[in-house]
Amino acid sequence: MVKGEFAVPSLGALADEVAAVLAERRDPGVESFERVLNAVVSHGYRDREALATALGSVPRAFRLKPHSQLQSLGSVVGAAVEPVQAQTSWEKVGAGWLELCQHVALDYIAGARVGEVAARLRAGDHVPFLLSAPSGPTGAVEPYDLVARLAEYERLGVRPGPADLGQALLRCGGPVDPEAVRAAEGLELEEGPRVAAWLRQGGLPRPVWWREREAGEPERPSRRRGARIGRRIYVGHEAIEGRGAFPRAFWSLFRKFEPHLSCPHWSMPDYRNAHTVATLPWHPEIAAARLLAGVASAADQDGCGSPSFLHALATTDGPAGPAVHLAVAYGLASVPEQDREAAVRALVLLAARGRLDGELLGRELAELVGLGTLKVPLLTESLRAATVAPQGAGAVWAVLATALPGLVACTRPQVHGVLLAVSADSARLSGARGELPEVTALAGRPGSSRLLKEARRLRDALAGV
Repeated sequence: MVKGEFAVPSLGALADEVAAVLAERRDPGVESFERVLNAVVSHGYRDREALATALGSVPRAFRLKPHSQLQSLGSVVGAAVEPVQAQTSWEKVGAGWLELCQHVALDYIAGARVGEVAARLRAGDHVPFLLSAPSGPTGAVEPYDLVARLAEYERLGVRPGPADLGQALLRCGGPVDPEAVRAAEGLELEEGPRVAAWLRQGGLPRPVWWREREAGEPERPSRRRGARIGRRIYVGHEAIEGRGAFPRAFWSLFRKFEPHLSCPHWSMPDYRNAHTVATLPWHPEIAAARLLAGVASAADQDGCGSPSFLHALATTDGPAGPAVHLAVAYGLASVPEQDREAAVRALVLLAARGRLDGELLGRELAELVGLGTLKVPLLTESLRAATVAPQGAGAVWAVLATALPGLVACTRPQVHGVLLAVSADSARLSGARGELPEVTALAGRPGSSRLLKEARRLRDALAGV
């Protein structure tokens, strides 16, 4: 019932993949994580004894404080190979959950699913496969795949786990599939009507957003390591309807999100990854909005990078709004080089898939530079790299056509020449036409400095000369 890159491997192949994941000692990525998780569940259903033999020594290897995703796999593998505790009720798992921070709402969901899977394995209540196993690399579950899996649960007399089903529903979205809705309406499972209604409405409703600038004015540069002098822009959203049928650990997602609330996680590096985006693949805005503070910290402080998070935001099929564009903006001027490279790839990918709003990103870049949050030399370096990327020149010009007047107005003359050079290259390579009055006025000044030469080159490129 699970196909493609997430299909269940043989026991030998599963043991080899688990060994490879352990040897890497780092985030295994969405595909490997989800494939291993589903495979452990499926082999436990088929032959738990054989699974325990194949993976019997694995749990001990997971105790070396690895990446959080490895810890999750370790808990599931351990529950699958240890003796069954039939007296334990898996249905009580998560009953004592307490929300500590709205920023990590998607991690609560991922944790609830892993906790439920481990508890069912520990109790010996096996299922043939996970309802929430992705249908594709973004983490999305195709509506008809979910209905087909539920139909197989119905045939086998297996009860869906609330967290597994909840995660599966959150991974369904996009255009309504009438055939999948009709199939869901034909299910005899208790959950059938709920699933049909969810698919009929197109998945999780999109919240109402607002954009919020940090209070205060930019401060003078400080010598303190990690000090922040600029002001950030965040995104919040109103409450989302429909939380009642989901487990309590999911409720944080549905609450109103206020981005300036204090948070004990600070830059939250453990949550800025592709797994977080794959938890809600049709809503990259929600993931981006809740983790913008961490993404921004790599640009205006000594924060950790988040390259896989930036790339994942661009690869989803959900709408890219203000939060996604702000995440790319922060990434383009991040101090870690790998973040800048990931932001460049995200910029080009968004444009190639028709999801880039060049005017929006241009406005955000200009304002963030004016607020002292982004460093123009790093931003310019990223835009130059994007310009020479395949099909990247058009994306860069779509951004600079809006951003350039503001960037020139709020930056030092020393950086104008390089910035205008990148602008001229992107305009020429993309075949852009038009006029920017600020550039035309600059190009008309007498002199032979690089600033004036690049302004004239940009003016001529836009004029088709």
